[in-house]
Amino acid sequence: MADPQTLQSLTGYDWLGLIHPVLMILFVYPVVGATIRLGILAREKRLKINPIAETVPVEHAQHGAWVTGGVLVAVLIGLGQSLWGSHPLGLIVTGSAVMFSFGRLLATRLVWQRFIWAVTSAGSLLLLGLQPAVERFSDIPWRPLFWQSHFWMGIFLTALLLSSTALQPLIGHSVQARRIHISSNLLVTLLLAMQAISGTRNLLLH
Repeated sequence: MADPQTLQSLTGYDWLGLIHPVLMILFVYPVVGATIRLGILAREKRLKINPIAETVPVEHAQHGAWVTGGVLVAVLIGLGQSLWGSHPLGLIVTGSAVMFSFGRLLATRLVWQRFIWAVTSAGSLLLLGLQPAVERFSDIPWRPLFWQSHFWMGIFLTALLLSSTALQPLIGHSVQARRIHISSNLLVTLLLAMQAISGTRNLLLH
């Protein structure tokens, strides 16, 4: 049972650390569920199984963009807790570059340009995450701690979401693009589950 004295000792910094998981729980995960449901309906429409509204595929893509944007904001908030005290200017500038690049990704229709903006957004996020103040467990891929890192799983998740968003204009016209989209998002689903577990573990450890 929680100790009331411990609750009173929580600082503003401690409460700030809860914004990241709360945003994931209250916004990202519910929108992921809606996105999956809309994706299933869009597939049924394409296969003429279910005569649903013409807007469903568009809504599926819009929900996917909301998921990606929500994850980017949540990751920036999580990194902000670690970096605000030591690199506030770098956090603001690089974080702005992350969101600006994502906005440009959504604004353009040319797939090659969308991938450039996706790489720019993911690269800016990685640049923030590689600062010494950010807890990563390990940066060596052949060590078990690397694969238990909430940070690195989050980076992989974000990169997959950005690449899926960049690929979106091709998905309705290319079987190969649809296969890549489905495969990558199955991995996204697995990573979201692993992030929920590792994030809860990190809160307990702290």
